[in-house]
Amino acid sequence: MRLAPLVVGVTYRHPGLLAKTVTTLDVLSGGRAALGIGAAWYEREHHALGVPYPAIAERFERLEEAIRIALQMWSDQTGPFEGKHYALAETLNSPAPVQRPHPPLMIGGKGERKTLRIAAQYGQIVNLMTGDPDETAHLLDVLRRHCDAVGTDYDAIEKQVMGSRLDPSSPEFWPTMERFAALGIDLVVFGVRPDRQLASVETLAADVLPRLARALTSARWGSVSRCCVRIWARSQGKDGDVEGDGFGRIISGRPLT
Repeated sequence: MRLAPLVVGVTYRHPGLLAKTVTTLDVLSGGRAALGIGAAWYEREHHALGVPYPAIAERFERLEEAIRIALQMWSDQTGPFEGKHYALAETLNSPAPVQRPHPPLMIGGKGERKTLRIAAQYGQIVNLMTGDPDETAHLLDVLRRHCDAVGTDYDAIEKQVMGSRLDPSSPEFWPTMERFAALGIDLVVFGVRPDRQLASVETLAADVLPRLARALTSARWGSVSRCCVRIWARSQGKDGDVEGDGFGRIISGRPLT
């Protein structure tokens, strides 16, 4: 089971405190934490709660600085950090995280020029924030090009998509899952609504996971080297907007390979 926000906007928390929070969670959970982070998008919530909502260019600058701060705090360096938007006199972080070299960084979003470049440069996980296989294929091509440009291993990055709008009872559900597997998707995130959280999770656990496990070990999908599904519950408002800043509650996490 992995414990992580999916994903926290960089605007909501000071990066030093956020890195320390993830570290504490990693220690308490015995090495199960990850940091999911993005440039933030929910302008309405920012204004409603009085949180500053900078222009998108500044949010991406802050995102990259926040990542660099977290990585410095998770290293042996305790010196200062000086950036355009953040300054830390000391990057103190004791006790250190359990995971080595650090908890995984998950970058969420599908911006082709900035988000996927940041994912390629810094991320161990990318959540593409889409449930469409055609869009997924295109975004993965963009991610691969960014990996080639910055010299990182495309295959080493865990790739996620969103399954919140996918209906397991639909005739298109399994062909969609098969396409995701063929594309090399490692994880599908399913969301449930407040009025049917338990029933939705039980359906996924009883009907979807066993069949997907069988499919992944069949000859038809046997070429997929890394594929798994974890179920996440995310609270959604009546209009479908996710409430809060992206801290999801993981119901279970079971690899199927």
